[in-house]
Amino acid sequence: MKLFRYFAAIFLLFLFSNKIFSQTTNAYDFLRLDLNPRAAAVAGSYVANSDDPNVIFYNPAGINMLENLPVSFSYVSQWADISLAGLSLSKNIENVGHFGLGIDYINYGTMSRRDEMNNDLGSFHASEVAFMLAYGNNLDENFFYGATVKYIYSGIESASSAGIGFDLGLQYVIPSQKLNIGFSVLNMGTQVKKYFTTKEDLPLDVRLGISKKMERIPLTLYFSFNKLNEDKTNFLDRLNAFTFGGEVNLSKGLRLRIGYDNEKRQDFKIGGTAGLAGFNIGVGAVIKSYNFDYSYSSFGLAGAINRIGITTSF
Repeated sequence: MKLFRYFAAIFLLFLFSNKIFSQTTNAYDFLRLDLNPRAAAVAGSYVANSDDPNVIFYNPAGINMLENLPVSFSYVSQWADISLAGLSLSKNIENVGHFGLGIDYINYGTMSRRDEMNNDLGSFHASEVAFMLAYGNNLDENFFYGATVKYIYSGIESASSAGIGFDLGLQYVIPSQKLNIGFSVLNMGTQVKKYFTTKEDLPLDVRLGISKKMERIPLTLYFSFNKLNEDKTNFLDRLNAFTFGGEVNLSKGLRLRIGYDNEKRQDFKIGGTAGLAGFNIGVGAVIKSYNFDYSYSSFGLAGAINRIGITTSF
C-alpha cells in the first residue's frame, strides 16, 4: 500500500507538470549540460543513480545512499575554446541527514569585440557559475527525498545577471530487485538580477527514470524521461526527450559505458542524416582508491565533446 501511494504521488506530479512547471527557457542553459564523464556516457540518465556524488546535478535525493565522503572533479573540453568544470561531494551527518555540495562552471573563452562597422575594439570574456547546496533524508523505509538550493551567476563583458534556483527530488529503492526509481524537478526559481530590462526564466526540467542492476551479468541499466514539463501539442511528444544507457563491469577495475540521447539525435540531424549524434561512449578505470573516467559524446556533423573526471572517497 505504501509503494502504491508513492507511485501515485509521482504520477500526479507527472500529470500536472505541464500546468504547474511549464515555462519558457532563456537563461542559464549551461545547467542542462552533462559535466561528469560517467553520467554523460550514459547520456545523463542519472535521475535514479545512488552511488555517485554527481547525482546532485540530476536528483538531490540520490545523495542519501552515498557513503563516507565521496568527491568528484570533472573537466569538459568543448568547441571554440569553451570549457566546463564541475565539483561535487557529499557527507552524511549522523542523526541530521546527508549534505551535498556542487559547483558547475563554464568559461566561454575570449571573444572579439566589434562595433557596427566591424571595427576591432579588442576582446571580452564571458562565464557562468552555479553553487549548489543539497540536503537529503528518509521519508520512509527505502524512500528518500532531497532538496537543493543554488546561486547562479552569469557575466558577459560588463553585464551580469544572477538567479536563485531550487531542485527537488525523490527516490524509491527496491533492494531485492536492485532497482531504483527517481523523480526530480530541476531549476525552479527566478532571476534576482536581470542582464538589462528583460527578466528570463531558469531552464526548468522535470525528470522521471529508473536504474537497474542485472542479477546474472555485471550490467547496470539507466533510463530517463527528461523535460516532461515542456508544453507540447501532443501529450506523447513530451516523452521524446528520453535517454538511456548501460554500464558494464569488464573487471574489478575496468568499466565500459554507452548511452543514447533521443532529443540530441533529432536536434543535430542535418538533412536526412544524423551520423552518430546522440550516442555516447565512455570508460572508467579504478586505480587504488581513485576512479578515472572518460567519455566521448557525438553531435554528428557539429563535432564531439570529450570529458575527463576523477572520483575518490575519504
